[in-house]
Amino acid sequence: MSIRHRLAHRRLRRRNDAAWFPTRWAMWTQPRPVLGFVLAVELITFLVVGATVNLVAVTGSDWIRLLVLVAGSAIHLEAARDIERLRKVGAEGIPYVNLKGMWTFAGILILPPPLAVLLIVSTYVHSWLRVRRVPPYRSVFTATTLILAGAAGAVAMATIRPGVYPGYPSGPIGLAAVVAAGLAYWFVNYVLVAGAIMLSNPDSPGRNALGRLSDQLIVAGSLGLGVATAALLLSQPWAVAVLLLTILGLHRALLVDQFQAASRTDPKTGLANAAFWHEIARREFAGAERTNTPLGVLYLDLDHFKILNDTYGHRAGDEALKAVADELRKEVRDNDLVGRLGGEEFAILLPRTPAADAALAAERIRRRIAGLAVTITTAGGPLLCDTITCSIGAATYPDSGTTLDELQIAADLAMYHAKDLGRNRVVSAPGNDSELPTA
Repeated sequence: MSIRHRLAHRRLRRRNDAAWFPTRWAMWTQPRPVLGFVLAVELITFLVVGATVNLVAVTGSDWIRLLVLVAGSAIHLEAARDIERLRKVGAEGIPYVNLKGMWTFAGILILPPPLAVLLIVSTYVHSWLRVRRVPPYRSVFTATTLILAGAAGAVAMATIRPGVYPGYPSGPIGLAAVVAAGLAYWFVNYVLVAGAIMLSNPDSPGRNALGRLSDQLIVAGSLGLGVATAALLLSQPWAVAVLLLTILGLHRALLVDQFQAASRTDPKTGLANAAFWHEIARREFAGAERTNTPLGVLYLDLDHFKILNDTYGHRAGDEALKAVADELRKEVRDNDLVGRLGGEEFAILLPRTPAADAALAAERIRRRIAGLAVTITTAGGPLLCDTITCSIGAATYPDSGTTLDELQIAADLAMYHAKDLGRNRVVSAPGNDSELPTA
Protein backbone atom coordinates (compact mmCIF):
# COMPACT_ATOMS: atom_id res chain seq x y z
CA MET A 1 0.00 0.00 0.00
CA SER A 2 1.44 3.40 -0.99
CA ILE A 3 1.89 6.18 1.54
CA ARG A 4 -0.91 8.22 -0.02
CA HIS A 5 -3.26 5.23 -0.04
CA ARG A 6 -2.33 4.49 3.58
CA LEU A 7 -3.08 8.07 4.58
CA ALA A 8 -6.41 7.94 2.79
CA HIS A 9 -7.23 4.62 4.49
CA ARG A 10 -6.29 6.10 7.86
CA ARG A 11 -8.59 9.08 7.36
CA LEU A 12 -11.42 6.82 6.16
CA ARG A 13 -10.99 4.74 9.32
CA ARG A 14 -11.22 7.91 11.43
CA ARG A 15 -14.45 8.90 9.65
CA ASN A 16 -15.86 5.41 10.20
CA ASP A 17 -14.90 5.62 13.87
CA ALA A 18 -16.71 8.95 14.09
CA ALA A 19 -19.77 7.43 12.42
CA TRP A 20 -19.83 4.56 14.89
CA PHE A 21 -19.09 6.72 17.92
CA PRO A 22 -22.78 7.16 18.87
CA THR A 23 -23.07 3.34 19.12
CA ARG A 24 -20.28 3.26 21.70
CA TRP A 25 -22.22 5.88 23.64
CA ALA A 26 -24.77 3.20 24.52
CA MET A 27 -24.75 2.28 28.19
CA TRP A 28 -24.93 -1.47 27.53
CA THR A 29 -21.56 -1.39 25.72
CA GLN A 30 -19.76 -0.42 28.94
CA PRO A 31 -17.78 -2.93 31.08
CA ARG A 32 -19.90 -4.96 33.48
CA PRO A 33 -18.62 -3.24 36.67
CA VAL A 34 -19.51 0.16 35.22
CA LEU A 35 -22.88 -1.04 33.96
CA GLY A 36 -23.72 -2.64 37.32
CA PHE A 37 -22.70 0.45 39.28
CA VAL A 38 -24.68 2.83 37.07
CA LEU A 39 -27.81 0.67 37.11
CA ALA A 40 -27.60 0.23 40.90
CA VAL A 41 -27.37 4.00 41.45
CA GLU A 42 -30.27 4.63 39.10
CA LEU A 43 -32.42 1.94 40.78
CA ILE A 44 -31.75 3.43 44.23
CA THR A 45 -32.60 6.88 42.88
CA PHE A 46 -35.88 5.60 41.46
CA LEU A 47 -36.80 4.08 44.81
CA VAL A 48 -35.87 7.26 46.70
CA VAL A 49 -37.90 9.46 44.36
CA GLY A 50 -40.89 7.14 44.67
CA ALA A 51 -40.69 7.22 48.46
CA THR A 52 -40.61 11.03 48.68
CA VAL A 53 -43.26 11.99 46.12
CA ASN A 54 -46.02 12.63 48.67
CA LEU A 55 -43.98 13.68 51.70
CA VAL A 56 -44.52 17.44 51.27
CA ALA A 57 -47.46 19.29 49.72
CA VAL A 58 -46.69 21.49 46.72
CA THR A 59 -48.00 25.08 46.72
CA GLY A 60 -48.30 27.76 44.07
CA SER A 61 -45.32 29.61 45.54
CA ASP A 62 -43.24 26.45 45.14
CA TRP A 63 -44.03 26.34 41.42
CA ILE A 64 -43.03 29.98 41.03
CA ARG A 65 -39.70 29.34 42.79
CA LEU A 66 -39.13 26.31 40.57
CA LEU A 67 -39.69 28.40 37.43
CA VAL A 68 -37.28 31.08 38.69
CA LEU A 69 -34.57 28.48 39.39
CA VAL A 70 -35.09 26.73 36.03
CA ALA A 71 -34.92 30.07 34.21
CA GLY A 72 -31.81 31.16 36.13
CA SER A 73 -30.05 27.86 35.40
CA ALA A 74 -30.96 28.06 31.71
CA ILE A 75 -29.74 31.65 31.32
CA HIS A 76 -26.55 30.83 33.19
CA LEU A 77 -25.83 27.83 30.94
CA GLU A 78 -26.54 29.72 27.73
CA ALA A 79 -24.21 32.55 28.74
CA ALA A 80 -21.37 30.12 29.53
CA ARG A 81 -22.16 27.43 26.95
CA ASP A 82 -19.08 27.88 24.77
CA ILE A 83 -16.74 27.71 27.75
CA GLU A 84 -18.47 24.66 29.19
CA ARG A 85 -18.42 22.84 25.85
CA LEU A 86 -14.65 23.29 25.63
CA ARG A 87 -14.13 22.35 29.28
CA LYS A 88 -15.92 19.04 28.84
CA VAL A 89 -13.47 18.07 26.11
CA GLY A 90 -10.59 18.37 28.58
CA ALA A 91 -12.40 16.75 31.51
CA GLU A 92 -12.36 13.15 30.31
CA GLY A 93 -11.24 10.82 33.09
CA ILE A 94 -11.54 13.44 35.87
CA PRO A 95 -14.57 14.94 37.66
CA TYR A 96 -16.22 17.66 35.61
CA VAL A 97 -16.99 20.58 37.94
CA ASN A 98 -19.41 23.40 37.15
CA LEU A 99 -21.57 25.99 38.87
CA LYS A 100 -24.93 24.26 38.33
CA GLY A 101 -24.89 23.47 42.05
CA MET A 102 -25.92 27.02 42.93
CA TRP A 103 -29.31 26.35 41.29
CA THR A 104 -29.80 22.70 42.20
CA PHE A 105 -28.71 23.12 45.83
CA ALA A 106 -31.00 26.14 46.20
CA GLY A 107 -33.82 23.91 44.99
CA ILE A 108 -32.88 21.21 47.50
CA LEU A 109 -33.13 23.76 50.33
CA ILE A 110 -36.46 25.37 49.54
CA LEU A 111 -38.45 23.15 47.14
CA PRO A 112 -40.54 20.08 47.95
CA PRO A 113 -38.71 16.89 46.87
CA PRO A 114 -40.71 16.30 43.63
CA LEU A 115 -39.98 19.83 42.41
CA ALA A 116 -36.31 19.58 43.42
CA VAL A 117 -36.08 16.41 41.32
CA LEU A 118 -37.81 18.16 38.44
CA LEU A 119 -35.32 21.04 38.69
CA ILE A 120 -32.31 18.69 38.54
CA VAL A 121 -33.75 16.73 35.60
CA SER A 122 -34.63 19.86 33.59
CA THR A 123 -31.21 21.39 34.27
CA TYR A 124 -29.34 18.34 32.98
CA VAL A 125 -31.63 17.77 30.01
CA HIS A 126 -31.00 21.37 28.96
CA SER A 127 -27.27 20.98 29.54
CA TRP A 128 -27.05 17.83 27.43
CA LEU A 129 -29.08 19.32 24.59
CA ARG A 130 -26.97 22.50 24.46
CA VAL A 131 -23.50 21.23 25.33
CA ARG A 132 -23.75 17.53 24.37
CA ARG A 133 -20.19 16.40 25.03
CA VAL A 134 -20.99 13.20 26.90
CA PRO A 135 -23.09 10.10 26.16
CA PRO A 136 -26.73 10.41 27.27
CA TYR A 137 -26.39 7.71 29.91
CA ARG A 138 -23.64 9.70 31.63
CA SER A 139 -25.85 12.78 31.87
CA VAL A 140 -28.62 10.58 33.28
CA PHE A 141 -26.17 9.10 35.79
CA THR A 142 -24.96 12.56 36.86
CA ALA A 143 -28.54 13.69 37.39
CA THR A 144 -29.28 10.61 39.50
CA THR A 145 -26.20 11.21 41.66
CA LEU A 146 -27.41 14.76 42.32
CA ILE A 147 -30.88 13.52 43.20
CA LEU A 148 -29.34 11.12 45.75
CA ALA A 149 -27.03 13.90 46.97
CA GLY A 150 -30.02 16.19 47.34
CA ALA A 151 -31.88 13.52 49.29
CA ALA A 152 -28.90 13.18 51.62
CA GLY A 153 -28.79 16.95 52.10
CA ALA A 154 -32.53 17.11 52.78
CA VAL A 155 -32.27 14.33 55.38
CA ALA A 156 -29.39 16.13 57.11
CA MET A 157 -31.28 19.42 57.26
CA ALA A 158 -34.58 17.86 58.33
CA THR A 159 -32.80 15.91 61.06
CA ILE A 160 -31.19 19.00 62.57
CA ARG A 161 -34.20 21.30 62.08
CA PRO A 162 -37.30 19.06 61.93
CA GLY A 163 -40.48 20.79 60.84
CA VAL A 164 -38.68 23.53 58.89
CA TYR A 165 -37.80 21.64 55.69
CA PRO A 166 -38.31 22.61 52.94
CA GLY A 167 -37.33 26.12 53.85
CA TYR A 168 -34.45 28.25 54.93
CA PRO A 169 -33.83 27.79 58.67
CA SER A 170 -32.58 30.72 60.74
CA GLY A 171 -30.22 31.10 63.69
CA PRO A 172 -27.10 29.15 64.64
CA ILE A 173 -28.91 25.82 64.47
CA GLY A 174 -30.20 26.76 61.04
CA LEU A 175 -26.67 27.55 59.91
CA ALA A 176 -25.52 24.16 61.18
CA ALA A 177 -28.39 22.51 59.29
CA VAL A 178 -27.45 24.23 56.02
CA VAL A 179 -23.75 23.36 56.43
CA ALA A 180 -24.63 19.73 57.18
CA ALA A 181 -26.91 19.63 54.13
CA GLY A 182 -24.13 21.05 51.94
CA LEU A 183 -21.57 18.55 53.22
CA ALA A 184 -23.96 15.63 52.70
CA TYR A 185 -24.85 16.88 49.20
CA TRP A 186 -21.18 17.26 48.27
CA PHE A 187 -20.01 13.97 49.79
CA VAL A 188 -22.63 11.70 48.19
CA ASN A 189 -22.21 13.24 44.75
CA TYR A 190 -18.40 13.21 45.00
CA VAL A 191 -18.21 9.56 46.07
CA LEU A 192 -20.60 8.34 43.37
CA VAL A 193 -18.93 10.28 40.55
CA ALA A 194 -15.40 9.32 41.65
CA GLY A 195 -16.48 5.68 41.93
CA ALA A 196 -17.86 5.69 38.39
CA ILE A 197 -14.66 7.27 37.03
CA MET A 198 -12.46 4.70 38.80
CA LEU A 199 -14.52 1.80 37.42
CA SER A 200 -14.48 3.30 33.91
CA ASN A 201 -10.70 3.95 33.96
CA PRO A 202 -9.18 1.11 36.02
CA ASP A 203 -5.70 1.67 34.57
CA SER A 204 -5.61 5.40 35.34
CA PRO A 205 -4.15 6.72 38.61
CA GLY A 206 -6.80 6.95 41.32
CA ARG A 207 -5.94 10.59 41.97
CA ASN A 208 -7.40 11.48 38.54
CA ALA A 209 -10.84 10.34 39.73
CA LEU A 210 -10.49 12.45 42.89
CA GLY A 211 -9.91 15.61 40.85
CA ARG A 212 -8.15 18.81 41.85
CA LEU A 213 -8.48 20.73 45.10
CA SER A 214 -9.24 23.91 43.16
CA ASP A 215 -12.24 22.15 41.60
CA GLN A 216 -13.61 21.30 45.04
CA LEU A 217 -13.30 24.97 46.01
CA ILE A 218 -15.47 25.80 43.00
CA VAL A 219 -18.01 23.25 44.25
CA ALA A 220 -17.96 24.84 47.71
CA GLY A 221 -18.48 28.26 46.13
CA SER A 222 -21.42 27.02 44.07
CA LEU A 223 -23.09 25.57 47.19
CA GLY A 224 -22.58 28.86 49.01
CA LEU A 225 -24.20 30.69 46.12
CA GLY A 226 -27.04 28.18 46.30
CA VAL A 227 -27.64 29.15 49.92
CA ALA A 228 -27.71 32.83 48.93
CA THR A 229 -30.09 32.11 46.04
CA ALA A 230 -32.46 30.20 48.33
CA ALA A 231 -32.45 33.02 50.89
CA LEU A 232 -33.23 35.63 48.25
CA LEU A 233 -36.05 33.56 46.77
CA LEU A 234 -37.71 33.36 50.17
CA SER A 235 -37.25 37.04 51.10
CA GLN A 236 -36.54 39.19 48.05
CA PRO A 237 -37.18 37.14 44.88
CA TRP A 238 -36.46 40.06 42.54
CA ALA A 239 -32.85 40.17 43.83
CA VAL A 240 -32.15 36.80 42.20
CA ALA A 241 -31.81 38.67 38.88
CA VAL A 242 -29.06 40.82 40.40
CA LEU A 243 -27.35 37.71 41.77
CA LEU A 244 -27.51 36.10 38.33
CA LEU A 245 -25.80 39.09 36.72
CA THR A 246 -23.10 38.91 39.39
CA ILE A 247 -22.55 35.19 38.79
CA LEU A 248 -22.30 35.65 35.04
CA GLY A 249 -19.67 38.33 35.53
CA LEU A 250 -17.67 36.17 37.93
CA HIS A 251 -18.01 33.14 35.67
CA ARG A 252 -16.60 34.99 32.69
CA ALA A 253 -14.03 37.18 34.44
CA LEU A 254 -12.67 35.07 37.31
CA LEU A 255 -13.05 31.49 36.08
CA VAL A 256 -12.53 31.89 32.35
CA ASP A 257 -8.73 31.54 32.62
CA GLN A 258 -9.02 28.21 34.42
CA PHE A 259 -11.71 27.01 32.05
CA GLN A 260 -9.75 28.00 28.96
CA ALA A 261 -6.60 26.35 30.30
CA ALA A 262 -8.54 23.14 30.90
CA SER A 263 -10.10 23.28 27.44
CA ARG A 264 -6.71 23.75 25.76
CA THR A 265 -4.78 21.06 27.63
CA ASP A 266 -4.52 17.34 27.02
CA PRO A 267 -5.27 15.81 30.45
CA LYS A 268 -2.83 12.87 30.10
CA THR A 269 0.27 14.82 29.09
CA GLY A 270 -0.35 18.46 29.96
CA LEU A 271 0.47 19.41 26.35
CA ALA A 272 -1.76 21.41 24.05
CA ASN A 273 -4.68 19.31 22.86
CA ALA A 274 -5.41 18.82 19.17
CA ALA A 275 -8.00 21.61 18.92
CA PHE A 276 -5.78 24.22 20.55
CA TRP A 277 -2.68 23.13 18.62
CA HIS A 278 -4.51 23.53 15.31
CA GLU A 279 -5.87 26.91 16.40
CA ILE A 280 -2.36 28.22 17.12
CA ALA A 281 -1.03 26.58 13.95
CA ARG A 282 -3.57 28.52 11.88
CA ARG A 283 -2.51 31.80 13.52
CA GLU A 284 1.20 31.12 13.07
CA PHE A 285 0.69 30.07 9.45
CA ALA A 286 -1.20 33.27 8.70
CA GLY A 287 1.70 35.22 10.22
CA ALA A 288 4.24 33.25 8.18
CA GLU A 289 2.31 34.01 4.99
CA ARG A 290 2.03 37.69 5.85
CA THR A 291 5.73 38.13 6.68
CA ASN A 292 7.06 35.56 4.21
CA THR A 293 8.93 33.68 6.95
CA PRO A 294 9.42 29.90 7.18
CA LEU A 295 7.34 27.70 9.45
CA GLY A 296 8.14 24.12 10.44
CA VAL A 297 5.76 21.33 11.41
CA LEU A 298 6.84 17.98 12.89
CA TYR A 299 4.55 14.98 13.20
CA LEU A 300 5.82 12.40 15.68
CA ASP A 301 4.44 8.91 16.30
CA LEU A 302 5.78 6.50 18.94
CA ASP A 303 6.92 3.18 17.47
CA HIS A 304 5.15 -0.05 18.49
CA PHE A 305 3.39 1.78 21.30
CA LYS A 306 0.40 -0.57 21.13
CA ILE A 307 2.67 -3.42 22.25
CA LEU A 308 3.58 -1.51 25.40
CA ASN A 309 -0.10 -0.83 26.14
CA ASP A 310 -1.16 -4.40 25.46
CA THR A 311 1.71 -5.90 27.46
CA TYR A 312 1.75 -3.69 30.54
CA GLY A 313 -1.63 -1.95 30.53
CA HIS A 314 -2.92 1.53 29.80
CA ARG A 315 -1.63 2.94 33.06
CA ALA A 316 1.92 2.09 31.98
CA GLY A 317 1.16 3.57 28.56
CA ASP A 318 -0.06 6.81 30.13
CA GLU A 319 3.11 7.04 32.22
CA ALA A 320 5.22 6.59 29.09
CA LEU A 321 3.21 9.25 27.23
CA LYS A 322 3.74 11.72 30.07
CA ALA A 323 7.49 11.00 30.10
CA VAL A 324 7.68 11.56 26.33
CA ALA A 325 5.74 14.82 26.70
CA ASP A 326 8.19 16.01 29.35
CA GLU A 327 11.13 15.29 27.03
CA LEU A 328 9.48 17.14 24.16
CA ARG A 329 9.00 20.21 26.34
CA LYS A 330 12.68 20.16 27.30
CA GLU A 331 13.88 19.94 23.70
CA VAL A 332 11.82 22.66 22.00
CA ARG A 333 12.21 26.43 22.23
CA ASP A 334 9.97 28.65 24.32
CA ASN A 335 8.01 29.87 21.30
CA ASP A 336 7.50 26.38 19.83
CA LEU A 337 4.24 24.55 20.55
CA VAL A 338 3.96 20.84 21.30
CA GLY A 339 0.55 19.18 21.10
CA ARG A 340 -0.87 15.69 21.42
CA LEU A 341 -3.07 14.88 18.45
CA GLY A 342 -4.38 11.67 19.97
CA GLY A 343 -3.15 8.21 20.91
CA GLU A 344 0.63 8.20 20.64
CA GLU A 345 0.83 10.92 17.98
CA PHE A 346 2.26 14.38 18.66
CA ALA A 347 2.69 17.55 16.62
CA ILE A 348 5.30 20.26 17.05
CA LEU A 349 4.99 23.75 15.60
CA LEU A 350 8.28 25.53 14.86
CA PRO A 351 7.74 29.22 14.01
CA ARG A 352 10.42 30.97 11.93
CA THR A 353 12.23 27.71 11.25
CA PRO A 354 13.65 26.87 7.81
CA ALA A 355 13.70 23.33 6.43
CA ALA A 356 17.25 22.45 7.47
CA ASP A 357 16.72 23.64 11.06
CA ALA A 358 13.40 21.78 11.28
CA ALA A 359 15.14 18.56 10.23
CA LEU A 360 17.89 19.10 12.80
CA ALA A 361 15.32 19.80 15.54
CA ALA A 362 13.47 16.63 14.59
CA GLU A 363 16.68 14.59 14.84
CA ARG A 364 17.49 16.03 18.26
CA ILE A 365 14.01 15.06 19.42
CA ARG A 366 14.36 11.56 17.96
CA ARG A 367 17.65 11.02 19.79
CA ARG A 368 16.23 12.32 23.06
CA ILE A 369 13.23 9.96 22.89
CA ALA A 370 15.46 7.02 21.92
CA GLY A 371 17.58 7.70 25.02
CA LEU A 372 14.59 7.95 27.34
CA ALA A 373 14.34 5.53 30.26
CA VAL A 374 11.10 5.71 32.23
CA THR A 375 9.86 3.64 35.15
CA ILE A 376 6.37 2.33 34.41
CA THR A 377 3.87 0.61 36.66
CA THR A 378 3.08 -3.00 35.76
CA ALA A 379 1.18 -5.84 37.39
CA GLY A 380 4.53 -7.27 38.51
CA GLY A 381 5.75 -3.99 39.98
CA PRO A 382 7.83 -1.06 38.68
CA LEU A 383 9.71 -1.70 35.44
CA LEU A 384 12.37 0.38 33.69
CA CYS A 385 11.35 0.89 30.05
CA ASP A 386 14.16 2.11 27.77
CA THR A 387 12.94 0.85 24.40
CA ILE A 388 10.72 3.78 23.34
CA THR A 389 11.50 5.19 19.91
CA CYS A 390 9.64 7.44 17.49
CA SER A 391 9.23 8.17 13.80
CA ILE A 392 9.12 11.83 12.79
CA GLY A 393 7.97 13.58 9.63
CA ALA A 394 9.20 17.15 9.02
CA ALA A 395 7.66 19.71 6.69
CA THR A 396 8.20 23.44 6.25
CA TYR A 397 6.42 26.37 4.69
CA PRO A 398 6.81 27.29 1.88
CA ASP A 399 9.11 24.41 0.79
CA SER A 400 6.70 21.54 1.50
CA GLY A 401 3.34 23.27 1.13
CA THR A 402 1.74 26.65 0.54
CA THR A 403 -1.30 26.04 2.76
CA LEU A 404 -1.55 24.72 6.31
CA ASP A 405 -3.43 21.63 5.10
CA GLU A 406 -0.69 20.87 2.57
CA LEU A 407 1.94 21.33 5.28
CA GLN A 408 0.20 18.94 7.67
CA ILE A 409 -0.39 16.33 4.98
CA ALA A 410 3.28 16.56 3.97
CA ALA A 411 4.43 16.05 7.57
CA ASP A 412 1.99 13.15 8.01
CA LEU A 413 3.14 11.45 4.80
CA ALA A 414 6.79 11.93 5.79
CA MET A 415 6.11 10.37 9.20
CA TYR A 416 4.55 7.29 7.60
CA HIS A 417 7.46 7.08 5.19
CA ALA A 418 9.78 7.03 8.21
CA LYS A 419 7.83 4.06 9.55
CA ASP A 420 8.03 2.29 6.19
CA LEU A 421 11.80 2.74 6.20
CA GLY A 422 12.17 0.94 9.52
CA ARG A 423 11.03 3.40 12.21
CA ASN A 424 13.18 5.36 14.69
CA ARG A 425 14.16 7.89 12.07
CA VAL A 426 13.38 11.33 10.67
CA VAL A 427 12.10 11.86 7.13
CA SER A 428 11.66 15.32 5.63
CA ALA A 429 8.91 16.09 3.16
CA PRO A 430 9.76 17.18 -0.38
CA GLY A 431 11.37 20.59 -0.34
CA ASN A 432 14.12 19.47 2.01
CA ASP A 433 15.51 16.26 0.53
CA SER A 434 18.24 15.67 3.08
CA GLU A 435 17.43 12.61 5.17
CA LEU A 436 19.31 12.52 8.43
CA PRO A 437 20.98 9.24 9.42
CA THR A 438 19.80 7.48 12.54
CA ALA A 439 22.13 6.58 15.40
